[in-house]
Amino acid sequence: MVDGAGAREVASDAVDAAARAAGKAQGVAAKAEDHRAAGWVEGAGQVANGIVHFIIGAIALGVAFGDAGSADQSGAMRAIEQTPLGAVGLWAVGIALMGLALHSAVSALAASRRDWKDAAKSAGRAVAYAVIGATALVYAMGGTSDGEESTESLSADLMANPFGLVLVGAIGLAIVGVGVYFVVKGVRKKFLEDVAPPARWRRLVERLGTAGYVAKGVAVMVVGALFVVAALQDDPEETGGLDGALQSLTTVPGGVVALVGIAVGLMLYGIYCFARGAWSR
Repeated sequence: MVDGAGAREVASDAVDAAARAAGKAQGVAAKAEDHRAAGWVEGAGQVANGIVHFIIGAIALGVAFGDAGSADQSGAMRAIEQTPLGAVGLWAVGIALMGLALHSAVSALAASRRDWKDAAKSAGRAVAYAVIGATALVYAMGGTSDGEESTESLSADLMANPFGLVLVGAIGLAIVGVGVYFVVKGVRKKFLEDVAPPARWRRLVERLGTAGYVAKGVAVMVVGALFVVAALQDDPEETGGLDGALQSLTTVPGGVVALVGIAVGLMLYGIYCFARGAWSR
């Protein structure tokens, strides 16, 4: 039987072992992050990310002028599916984005020993890239996905709980916060920490990044606002993903003009991602 002192010693040894294991994992992640292959993975992933955002922006621009379409990841995948590349293009985009998600996860682990904020940002990006990549792979394998239905279903399930309305509202505010982060990053040109273009291309990349991050941030803020409205009205159908947020702009005064601006901005963000893929810092 282990006495109190023995139990504390065992616990201390376990904590030390866990700390050593974590340290080794962080060291391995740091080396992997600096490997030349990691740069290739990140570059390919950013190009795929750019393609998806450019297509979403193009669909949103069509929606602003009365065309049908889903201005979200699912709509982008359907658009890729209809190209001559078809499933090959979907497989390429999906694999590249999953690779980018893995790269971001490794970066999060490497950053965890120096700055938890950077680690959290990288982890968040890993999740976002993985979701888009998974959507592409679902379509590549012949499946389908509907972001709007999934969002409404999740909201309905949450609202069925005693504190569901509060939770949905909190999620909405958190999403708005992410949107604000994107806008601030664009306005303050903090994205230049991620990309190092040649001097002659720097001004163009600055303009692409600023417009792209601001547009993406505004779109994300609208998504968050829909969650808050849904919580206030106790109506899960008021929630929506990116497509629902952009579609909602067509129903308010001046919304079409705003939608055009966001659509063009998302297309510019896509081009910025191409630059980031080529000249990642």
